[in-house]
Amino acid sequence: MKTLKVILIIIVVILLGVLAGGVYIKTALPNADPAPKLSIQATPERIENGRYLANHVAVCMDCHSTRNWERFAGPMDANGMGGGGEVFNQQMGFPGTFYAPNLTPYALAGWTDGEIFRAITAGVDRDGKALFPVMASHRFGKMDREDLYDIVAYVRSLAPVKKDIPESKADFPVNILINTMPQKPSFTKRPDTADELKYGAYLVNAAGCVDCHSQTEKGSIIAGTEFGGGMEFLQPVGVVRAPNITFDQQTGLGSWTPESFLARFKLYADPAYRSPLVEKGSYNTPMPWTMYAGMKEADLRAIYRYLKSLAPISNQVERFTPKK
Repeated sequence: MKTLKVILIIIVVILLGVLAGGVYIKTALPNADPAPKLSIQATPERIENGRYLANHVAVCMDCHSTRNWERFAGPMDANGMGGGGEVFNQQMGFPGTFYAPNLTPYALAGWTDGEIFRAITAGVDRDGKALFPVMASHRFGKMDREDLYDIVAYVRSLAPVKKDIPESKADFPVNILINTMPQKPSFTKRPDTADELKYGAYLVNAAGCVDCHSQTEKGSIIAGTEFGGGMEFLQPVGVVRAPNITFDQQTGLGSWTPESFLARFKLYADPAYRSPLVEKGSYNTPMPWTMYAGMKEADLRAIYRYLKSLAPISNQVERFTPKK
C-alpha cells in the first residue's frame, strides 16, 4: 500500500507539473517585444522593391492570394491580390486548420507599420497572439530591415480586397505549443550583390528554399537533410516530394549549369507559356514557379552559386507516390 501511495503521489506531482507548464505556456508566452514605432515612407522605390520581394523572392503573395490549383504550379489569380484565404489543414499534414490572412488595407487599415513589421519578423499578430509558422517569420526576421520596410510599404499599397478570413485553429497540443514558436528577430544587412556567394545565401533564406527542400519531423527540419529534398506534400491523388537541390551528381543538381538553372525558372516567365491544366489523377506541385520566374537573372545566378557551394547530399527522391 505504501508503494502504491508513493506511485500515486509521483503521478499527481507530474500531472501538476505538466498542468503548470501548460498554463505558463498558454498565458505567459509568446514573450514578444512590443511593436516598434515605425512610420515607413511609401516612396515609389520602396514600393517597387517591396513588390519584387513579396512577389518573386519571399513570395508573400504566394499564400496571401488566390491560386488556381487546377493548373500546374497553382498560378495566382490576378484578382484579389493579397486578399488571403489559402487554407493549410489536416488533409495537407498540418496540425490544425490555418488560413492565410488578408494583407490588403481592408484588413490591415487598423494596424500600425510597426505591428505589421513585428508580425512578419517575430510571428505574432497585433495583439501579441502567436502565428503558426507556415508564415516564416523565423526566416524573415533574418533579413535586412530596409527590405522588410519595403515589403510593408508594398502591402500598404495593395488595393483593398473585401474578404473576411476565418480564424485559424490549431489542434491539441499545438494550440498550446504554438506560443513557444515565435522567435525574436536577428536582422542582418543585405550583402553587396558583388559578393555573389553571400548575396545568394541571403536570397535563399528570404526565398525559403530550405523549408521545402529538406526532410522534416513534427514540423522541424531534420538536421543534416537541409536542401537534400524529401519533404512530403499530401495531395488528394497521393504524396509529392520536394527534389534534392544540392549538387550531388547522381541524385541532385550536379549536372546543372548556371544557364540550365536559369532557363528552368525563366520558362514560366515566357508570355507564351500558360500553366497547363492538371489532368485528373495527376499530381500538382506546390512550387510557385510563376512567381519565382519573375526573379532577376542576377539573383537566380547568386542562388545557383550558393546552392553549388553546399556539401552534396546523396538522396534519391521518389517525386510522387500515388494514393492506393
